[in-house]
Amino acid sequence: MADTGLASERPLRSASFRWFLGGQSISLLGSAMSPVALAFAVLEATGSAAWLAAVTTAALVPMVAALLLGGGVADRHRRDSVLRLTSVGAGLTQAGVACVLLTHQHPAFLLPLCAFSGVFQGLTKPALRGIVANLAAGRGIQRASSLLASVRNTTKIIGPTTAGLLTASVGGGWAIAADAVSFLLAAVCFARMSLPDRPQRTADDPTMLGALREGWGYFSSQPWIWAVTLAFAVNNGFNLGVWQILGPVVANGTIGARGWGLVLSARGAGALLASVVMVKLTVRRPMGPALASMSLAAVPLILLGAGADTLWLAAASFVAGVATEFFTVVWETVNTTHIPERLLSRVGAHDEFWSFVPIPVSQLSTPFLAAAFGTASVAVLGGATAAVAMLLPLLVPALRRIEIHRQGE
Repeated sequence: MADTGLASERPLRSASFRWFLGGQSISLLGSAMSPVALAFAVLEATGSAAWLAAVTTAALVPMVAALLLGGGVADRHRRDSVLRLTSVGAGLTQAGVACVLLTHQHPAFLLPLCAFSGVFQGLTKPALRGIVANLAAGRGIQRASSLLASVRNTTKIIGPTTAGLLTASVGGGWAIAADAVSFLLAAVCFARMSLPDRPQRTADDPTMLGALREGWGYFSSQPWIWAVTLAFAVNNGFNLGVWQILGPVVANGTIGARGWGLVLSARGAGALLASVVMVKLTVRRPMGPALASMSLAAVPLILLGAGADTLWLAAASFVAGVATEFFTVVWETVNTTHIPERLLSRVGAHDEFWSFVPIPVSQLSTPFLAAAFGTASVAVLGGATAAVAMLLPLLVPALRRIEIHRQGE
């Protein structure tokens, strides 16, 4: 790799990191528009929360299923190559989704396209979890994670609001089309990266199945990892899965696509603030504060069930964004510094797989639970359960003792 040395401690001096940052910026801007545009386009076409749950789950189930395979692929092949291929695939599938929406075809045609999109997402996520270790080292790891988080969160401010305006004016299909273009442009950026080749495999190297078993063995032997994963499984099932379905449904009859876009953008603004602060801030033992703050991420769902207006929802989403991003930067830094680089993508894949599994179940069951028990009850109880779940990993002593060393230590 040509750009090493100071680049490892100062990521922006690395040409490869700059191309990666640029590709992620473009891709994430499009992806930040997609959920709002797709949700309201489906609701406009069908008027059904069940259809929205079906379309959302059609992408999520294949994504979850592909995560473990993606972890094995990303640890065995160059991660920049994986990102190029998955970005092209995602761009083509999103172009298909845009065509279905723009030509007003039956929403059933969205299901296979969303499934393919989910597969590409599942192959992408593990590569993203491990690539920072290829681009930065030492104190540069948290700097790189924070810079990436700042970009991610800037797009979360711009994307949902833009999608809400586009959806309300010309239709959600054009926002999805922009997402398709963003994936293809990101692939061009990733092609300019230069990562070292993976070590040549020998006859003694494990097979793909053996490599996946090795990743599971490490993951399952580390209570500090799987305790957090289990907490997020509960949080995602009772909070995220419910929010993604009930949020657009409630907003469709109250604050509309523009209001919902504003609420999501407020969350992005809070996350951006946290990521900027985390470029400089280092907490020696960060997992306690990070998990405690994550309990605040469930407050917007509770307020949604309580019938809060746009202002209160936006304020709570801002706080939730701060808390979530603080945790995300801490967790990425802790993983990158405490897990061997050769296992990062496989362990990260297990982390995401087991924490994501409850989401499709939650999304499919939420419309029926809301019909049986009421939207307010499902939202308030789900949010409260998620908040408590994020505090339980603090009972693991090894987790509380994990340290992030300052530069020079």
